Amino acid sequence: MSDSAPRAAAVWADAVLAVRLLAADPAGIGGILLRAPYGPVRDRWLALCRRSLRGEVPLRRLPPQIGEDRLLGGLDLAATLRAGRPVAEQGLLAAAHGGLLLVPMAERLSPTLAGHLAAALDRGAVVAERDGLTLEHPCRIGVVALDEGVSTEERPPASLCDRLAIHLDLASVTLREASLPDDEPEVERVREVVAVRSDETVVAALCEAALMLGIPSLRVPLLALRVARAAAALAGRDRIDERDAGVAARLVLAPRALAAPARPETDAPPEPPAPTDAPEDRTASSDDSLTEIVLQAALATMPPDMLARLRDGGRRRAGAAGRSGAALRHKLRGRPVGVRSGSPRAGARLSLIDTLRAAAPWQSLRRAQISATDGRIAVRPDDFRIRRLKQRAQTTTILAVDASGSQALHRLAEAKGAVELLLAECYVRRDRVALVAFRGRGAELLLPPTRSLVRARRSLAALPGGGGTPLAAGIDAVRVLAEGLRRRGESVVVVVLTDGRANVARDGTGGRVQAEADARSAATALREIGLTSLLIDTSPRPQPVAADLARVMGAAYLPLPHADATALSRAVVATAGPARAA
Repeated sequence: MSDSAPRAAAVWADAVLAVRLLAADPAGIGGILLRAPYGPVRDRWLALCRRSLRGEVPLRRLPPQIGEDRLLGGLDLAATLRAGRPVAEQGLLAAAHGGLLLVPMAERLSPTLAGHLAAALDRGAVVAERDGLTLEHPCRIGVVALDEGVSTEERPPASLCDRLAIHLDLASVTLREASLPDDEPEVERVREVVAVRSDETVVAALCEAALMLGIPSLRVPLLALRVARAAAALAGRDRIDERDAGVAARLVLAPRALAAPARPETDAPPEPPAPTDAPEDRTASSDDSLTEIVLQAALATMPPDMLARLRDGGRRRAGAAGRSGAALRHKLRGRPVGVRSGSPRAGARLSLIDTLRAAAPWQSLRRAQISATDGRIAVRPDDFRIRRLKQRAQTTTILAVDASGSQALHRLAEAKGAVELLLAECYVRRDRVALVAFRGRGAELLLPPTRSLVRARRSLAALPGGGGTPLAAGIDAVRVLAEGLRRRGESVVVVVLTDGRANVARDGTGGRVQAEADARSAATALREIGLTSLLIDTSPRPQPVAADLARVMGAAYLPLPHADATALSRAVVATAGPARAA
């Protein structure tokens, strides 16, 4: 058995315990953020979650791209038209009252939708004013947010994560460790959890431990206290002791740690609390000892690499989600993001249902004004509702690689390694990638725009080296491809890897003077179409010629000898940023 197997088994044991805690107090705990790839381990955990609920707690699924009227509630159009007066319809959040809401692909959740969920968790109710109605329904729910963990850059919105007490990461758990328990103990309900008492020492220890771990949110110690109460209720205790506080430290505090607690090197390890005649009702003798117990429980849960990073002062990146382009408003294409008042002109699309919903509350008054009795619906221009559509712009990164003889002699292998890193970065951001190579007397499009990382790597591996450096032909090929993509509304990022030493002119003839003049002319033409670009100097000893070419091209300049994996990644992200914001 590998060294990681015991840790994975412990992670799975905590995941099983988390399900029972959530079933005991869904609304009090707030919910669980589960980071796990799609697969049998996650399916087994969800099956355990459904089995633990036993039908007593309803489990509802949040559909993707759900509208606000379906989520919060609004006007029941059919009932309103039949009754001739406004009739309210209950939304999904109100229907989930007293149960759990399953949120798939939480890393893709929009900030607006996350805000509605956060407001419902805070208030314990759904409050909305829509379609001339004021709606208020009880909504005490727990949320199970599923993060597929495709990228470290994609995270669920912080507003939702902060309100979910338990954070789990099952990425290290295999199907061997993910065994279902044979028996399912009776889960205590909310009234037993609320009845559990806590000392001031417990509250102080949780708050102090959260502070020492660098957790900024004031909500986290309160959630940890709620989890400790649920753990005590499951164990049959009416009072929180250090074991329950340790459970809260493992499940609530440890996953959120942003700093390693500082201690003097001369500090001795804490002595265990003295045994008593009633071990099931143990309490800490002092704030310091209980705080140390909570900290040790949290630190024991953290993976060694995470502890090392925290001790070195590292911080986890928060919330920078990889996206495939900037969000653009469009009249005809894209996904619906709401409606607005307006006239269906200039290509705008009328939302018939929302128009009828706006007109429905006024039908009895309008029918009386026109003395209509035939059941027709009176619609006026101010009732018109226009669809708001949002289309995410596709981003394509064009990689132009110098495969000439000078490169093959010096740095083609290093250039290919740099392109491998760039391909991986583009894959994380869900960009399309195109590969252009120039060598000999011209340039060649090796790979049209694609999202297939495997195809891109195969094309790169098969790239031969040798011949002259037709730099102008390579830049011209990039410009032609980029102009075609721009005409289709795509964002384009250009990355050129070359030493800048052109020796083949546009017409395929040799001669360094004419070749360099043609290269500068091609770079000027590329700059004039306003592309975001990066030139990576692959020369073993960078010379001013490549830096000058980058200036003419209007590109950022990065010499490869000083560019490790981190520097390349940062350069591409910084270069692609303006293209996404355009």
